[in-house]
Amino acid sequence: MVSLRDSLKGRLSSKELEVLPRAFDIIGNIAIFSEFPKELEKKEKIIGNVLIKLNKNIRTVAKKTKVHGGKYRTKKIKIIAGEDKKETLHKENGAAVKLDVEKCYFSPRLGSERLRIARLVKRGEDILVMFSGVGIYPLVIAKNSDAKEVYGIELNPIAHRYAAENVRLNKTRNVFLIKGDVKKEAAKLKKKFDRIIMPLPKSAGDFLDCALAAAKKNAVIHLYDFEHEDEIENALEKVKNKVRKFKLLNVVKCGQYAPGAYRVCVDFKLQ
Repeated sequence: MVSLRDSLKGRLSSKELEVLPRAFDIIGNIAIFSEFPKELEKKEKIIGNVLIKLNKNIRTVAKKTKVHGGKYRTKKIKIIAGEDKKETLHKENGAAVKLDVEKCYFSPRLGSERLRIARLVKRGEDILVMFSGVGIYPLVIAKNSDAKEVYGIELNPIAHRYAAENVRLNKTRNVFLIKGDVKKEAAKLKKKFDRIIMPLPKSAGDFLDCALAAAKKNAVIHLYDFEHEDEIENALEKVKNKVRKFKLLNVVKCGQYAPGAYRVCVDFKLQ
């Protein structure tokens, strides 16, 4: 397949080609550039249109204008080519989720990690997914395991609304969704879980007490964190600071999110 860079030769100068982003995310049929140099702003529509011609599955091209932020971890984007829409349908690991890419947090880069977790689930387990967003984690687990029940808790009301729609779309009967703050809603459940997933890398450690309170004896917890490649052990220290007895199962790099820095998952079992 011809690369975007090769397709733009003759339309962009050599200097512009040097700063052309090499990577972009595809969510459903929307391509999003996370970084887009100011030097290319006047050529952004040309770049977007060429990308659409190269990939028939892409209908919209956008660029991120603000980093993920706020309590809902959302981002601002600007559409630079194609259809003027921000809602799409994304398919992954046997699940399909509808979402607004600007109003809901979603990372397509975690598809293999979500499947990894789903394949660890044992028959009959009760699962809690904290910060469940549009429901992708619960749905991938439901579609790829023999879990008994999968609960998801999400604070963002828009993401929760999409998640509820996605449960209906996927026709899953063992996924249950709750809108609200994890610290409050998990306690209200009065239910214990065999496995708890905590996909909030920037502050998941702050919710460990909540996870421990919701965990069955010998439960498995998957805690996500952002760490520099030379400081990955810091993720394990966050567990040690809150959990007295546990067995470390794995520490997994789940992808690079910045130069020299990674999303890390600590898998551990309570004892």
